[in-house]
Amino acid sequence: MRYLTLARTTLFAAFVAVLLASGGCARLSTVDSDGLWKVVGGQCVPNQRNTNNPAPCTTVDFTRRYAVLKDLNGRAQYLLIPTDRVGGIESPEILYGGSPEYWQFAWDAGRHVEARLKTSLAANQLGLEINSARRRSQNQLHIHIDCMRADVTDAFAPHRGDPPDTWRPVTLDGQHYRVMRVTSLVDRSNPFRVVQRSLGPQQQMSDQTILVTGAGPDAAHDGWLIVHSGLDVDGGSGTAEGLLDHACKVARAS
Repeated sequence: MRYLTLARTTLFAAFVAVLLASGGCARLSTVDSDGLWKVVGGQCVPNQRNTNNPAPCTTVDFTRRYAVLKDLNGRAQYLLIPTDRVGGIESPEILYGGSPEYWQFAWDAGRHVEARLKTSLAANQLGLEINSARRRSQNQLHIHIDCMRADVTDAFAPHRGDPPDTWRPVTLDGQHYRVMRVTSLVDRSNPFRVVQRSLGPQQQMSDQTILVTGAGPDAAHDGWLIVHSGLDVDGGSGTAEGLLDHACKVARAS
């Protein structure tokens, strides 16, 4: 329940942040589930096209079809959001060959986190995360980009030398996950495709959560870890957002 509250609070904060940044004044009693899409499709995209200024987003990339938005919740948390209408982790259009490599783009957008913190992060201090359909408040795909909890980074350290493309079980905060080291985040190693290929016949992508972080300090050398859990697994989770640290304590310690 803690993770569900955290996920909803994060996206609600993002929506409110954008309303405030754009000079709006709103009284919101419930979250608008299309809030992020209204921001990206209704503000960031036309602003970039018409004025070459993506505000309230940080970036709009028309070629790669994504935007990056600073989330109000968190010291340096950003969201990567498609500029196409894409519902979420369950959307089939994220799986076909040639679809945008959102995870690679989100990893590259980690530079915004570092710029906000005014420091460099090791690859295993940066995390990307997406929630399951039942653990999110928004009906537009978004990948969280933020710092990792230091204790979670330590827990993943033994997997730095795992053979690629092999799932290993791990328990974090009393919930069951599995971890796979990969040497790329694109094509067959795209985390969406990796998880989808591994699901059983009765499992659905809508119930899954995915986190990505560096397998070690240098992703180019160590690769990445795909961390997966699901609501359809005993002891599983539909969100891995709690493994991130929105306060970025690791940056204060560095």
